[in-house]
Amino acid sequence: MAQVFYCHHRELVQNIFVVLSISFREEAGTAFIGATVFLGTGRLDGMSNLIPFDVDKWSRREHFHHYRQVVPCTFSMCVELDATDFVEELRKTSWKTYIAQIWAIATIVNRHHEFRMALTEDGQLGVWGEVHPSFTIFNRVQETFSRVWVPYDTDFSLFHAAAASAIREYSGGTTLFPQGSPPSNLFDVSSIPWASFTGFNLNVVGVTDHFAPIFTLGRYIEKHGQTILPLAVQVHHAVVDGFHVARLVDELQALIRDSRWLH
Repeated sequence: MAQVFYCHHRELVQNIFVVLSISFREEAGTAFIGATVFLGTGRLDGMSNLIPFDVDKWSRREHFHHYRQVVPCTFSMCVELDATDFVEELRKTSWKTYIAQIWAIATIVNRHHEFRMALTEDGQLGVWGEVHPSFTIFNRVQETFSRVWVPYDTDFSLFHAAAASAIREYSGGTTLFPQGSPPSNLFDVSSIPWASFTGFNLNVVGVTDHFAPIFTLGRYIEKHGQTILPLAVQVHHAVVDGFHVARLVDELQALIRDSRWLH
């Protein structure tokens, strides 16, 4: 069973994947960070549990059954976020833009149960107590990417330390999942920093029970004196409606506009 250990230490303890034994690799640093140890199960057990959800008492029970079994479908929404203040404040810091974007999305995702839903092993609907971002890292030499994940932390500085460490370690990755089999309680974030867009859709074929949201970020553009961040949100209609996506977008906009968490 995978476990998670949290350490107060004067060195940065990196998260690594081990199969039969626990080991740590340390490097110089001053950050306090939660170290994640994977024991080959592909789960982040201990950080959050998949809690059974009573569909029969859910106000969306008809919607859930209809859009899962009768007309299974996903939908995507593309929005333009005003990132003017966000970008300006980031320039005053040493924080990485991509990591800040990921943390902001993860913060809002973890506020709402509809973005943390999954099926239990016996096929029942459940809600993760917490979900964690899986994000892409581009390999410029191979012109492909790897996907890595780090535990979400409500403290941005701690999350940034963990994500920056993962990016340093796996930026030259040549496999899709250099950390091993992905845990179950993840949601996906990707970035296309070479292009902006007003429409984006992933055509997921034959995956009727993938309930985790998928986020795609685009390149900043300047429009009417504002710095705009394109964002595509893809969700499963069985668990999420347009109302929920709109609320997520509104709360994400408010979070990046109020940049006090960057200082």
